[in-house]
Amino acid sequence: MKEKKNKNLIKVLLRLLPGTMRPAPLLFLAFAVVTVCHGVSWGVETVMQQRFFDQAAAMAEGRVSLGAAFAALGFLGLANVGCQVLNGAGNFLPDVLGSKVLGYQSKEIHEKIARLSPVVFEDTGKLDDINKAEAGKENAFWFVCDFTALLTFYIPYFLFMGWYLFSLKPILAVVIVIIFLPTALAQLIRMKAFSGLEDESAPVRREYEHYEACMVSREFFRETRLLGGFSYFKRLYLEALDLMQRLKYKASMKSNLFELSMRILTVAGYVGILFLLFDALMKGEVSVGAFAAVFNSLGMLYSIMEEIICRHISNMAQNMGSIQNYLNFLDLDERECGQDEAPGWGDIALTDVSFSYPGAEADAIREVSFTLKKGETLAVVGENGSGKSTLVRLIAGLYDPKSGSVMRNGTDTRTLSMRALTARTSAVFQKFQRYQMTLGENIIISDRLRHCGDEELDQVCGMAGVDKEDEVFLCGYDTMLSREFDGVDLSGGQWQRTAIARGFFRDHDLIILDEPTAAIDPYEETRIYNRFAEIARNKSAVIVTHRLGSVKLADRILVMSKGRAVQIGTHEELIAREGEYKRLYEAQEQWYQEG
Repeated sequence: MKEKKNKNLIKVLLRLLPGTMRPAPLLFLAFAVVTVCHGVSWGVETVMQQRFFDQAAAMAEGRVSLGAAFAALGFLGLANVGCQVLNGAGNFLPDVLGSKVLGYQSKEIHEKIARLSPVVFEDTGKLDDINKAEAGKENAFWFVCDFTALLTFYIPYFLFMGWYLFSLKPILAVVIVIIFLPTALAQLIRMKAFSGLEDESAPVRREYEHYEACMVSREFFRETRLLGGFSYFKRLYLEALDLMQRLKYKASMKSNLFELSMRILTVAGYVGILFLLFDALMKGEVSVGAFAAVFNSLGMLYSIMEEIICRHISNMAQNMGSIQNYLNFLDLDERECGQDEAPGWGDIALTDVSFSYPGAEADAIREVSFTLKKGETLAVVGENGSGKSTLVRLIAGLYDPKSGSVMRNGTDTRTLSMRALTARTSAVFQKFQRYQMTLGENIIISDRLRHCGDEELDQVCGMAGVDKEDEVFLCGYDTMLSREFDGVDLSGGQWQRTAIARGFFRDHDLIILDEPTAAIDPYEETRIYNRFAEIARNKSAVIVTHRLGSVKLADRILVMSKGRAVQIGTHEELIAREGEYKRLYEAQEQWYQEG
C-alpha cells in the first residue's frame, strides 16, 4: 500500500478525535471544560492583580479604605487558588483519560491485525507498519490532548490577555503575535525533520530490537551463549543503535539550529513589550496597578507561550511522523470479510493454484492441481523449499492464491471469512507456540469454549504421547509451564507433544500436521502418527513431513518439487515407478538401515 503523507493537522485531529472520545466521552468533556476554565482563570488573576495594586496605591494615598484594599486582596487570593485547583485537575484528567484511551487503541490495533490477511506477516514493509503503529498510538493520544489544550486552554487565555492588553494599549496585543510567529515557524521545520526520521528509523528499530532479543531473550540466550554468538549480536546491535542515533542527531541539529535563530527573535519581542509598557507608564497611559499586573504577567505569558510552542507544538511536530504511521496502519487493506457460514464438510479442490510471497520474484507454488477427498489422509513430501508449508497454508485458507482457486465443498475460500475457514479446522505447525500457562491451558486453548474434564484431556494426551504422570508435571494438568512464573520448563520433544495434543483437542473436520514431530525421535513419531491415523479416520487430514518412513499410513502421497506437484498416488504406486518419491524414499531408507 502506498503510504499517505498528509500532514494536515486539522485532518489528523478529526481522524483521531473519535477514537479518543469514544472510550470515555464524559471524561473527555470534563477535561475540555476544566481546561477552558483554567485558561480563563489565569487572565482573571491578572485583572485581580491590577485591581489589588490599584487599590493598594489608592489606600496609600488615602483615596480608599483599608477594607477595600483587603477585599481586593481576597479576590486575588481566590483567583490564585482557583488557578491552582484547575491546574491540578487539568494535569490529572489526561492521565486518567490516557489509561482508558491507550487500552482502547491497543484493542483497535489487535482487532485490525486480526482482520489483515495472514500473508501480510510475510511482508517486511507491513511488519514495519505494525511496528510504527505500536510506536505511534501513545503519541496519537497525546497529540489529541495537546491539540485540545491549544483550543480550550491556550486560545482562551491568549484571547483574554489579548483583550486585556489591547484595552490598556493596542500595540501591546500586537506584540504577542509578533513573538509567537518565529517560534511557531521553527516547529513547522521540526515537524518536517522528525516526520522523515520516523520513516527512516522504523526498519532500523526493528533491527536492533531483534539483535537485542538474540542477546538477552529467553528464546535465544542459551544457543547464543553456547555458540559464542553474544559478541557478534552485540556488534550488530551497537551498529544499528549507532545508525539510529545518527539519524536522530541529523534531524535534531537541523531543527534546533533553526529554532535557536527563531528564539532570538522571540526574546527581542519580549524586550520590546517591556519597553512599550514602561513607556506607557511614564506617559500616564496605564496605571501603576496595570503596569505591575502586566509586568508580573509577562513572565507567565512568555512561559505559557514557550510551553505551547516548545512543548506541545514541538511534541506534535516531532511525533507527527509516528502518528501518521499509526493512521497508515489503520488504513491497511484488510482481507475481505466474506461469509461467516462455513461450507459443509467435503472435498477440497485446488485448480491451477499459484502463489508468491510479497516482494518475491518467483512463485512459491506454481500451477498445482489436485483434490483432497472428503475423509482422506494426504501426506505432502518433498525437499526443503519445495513449497510444502506454503501449500498447506493455501489448503487451510490462510493464504489466498495469486491465481487459480481453492474450493471447499464447492465454495471458493476467497469468499469465506477467517471465522468460517477456521471453524472446523485444526493444525499443528513446526513453529508451534509455547504458552506460559498450565499444561491443561496449553491444550484447551485450541477450543476454549469447549468444556471438558480430565478424561478427555487424558485421551488427547495419550494420542500425542503426553504423560501427565511424568515427574516433570508436578501438579498434573495444573503444572505451570514457565520458569518465569514459578513453574517448569519442558524439553523440545515435550513441548512438541503438548502442541500436538492441542491440535488433537480442537474439534475438527480437517487437521493439518505441518512437520510437528521434528524434535521427536522416529520411533515416537511413528507411534504418534499411528494414533493420529485413528483420530483422523473419517476426517480429512494433511501430513507434511521430511521423514518418509511415516507416510505409509496416508491414503495418498503428494510429492512437491520446486513449487510444483510432480507426483501423487499411494506409497505402493509411487515406489513402483521411477520419480522424485522413489529417489527420496530410497535415500532415507538407506539412512535408516545404516542407523
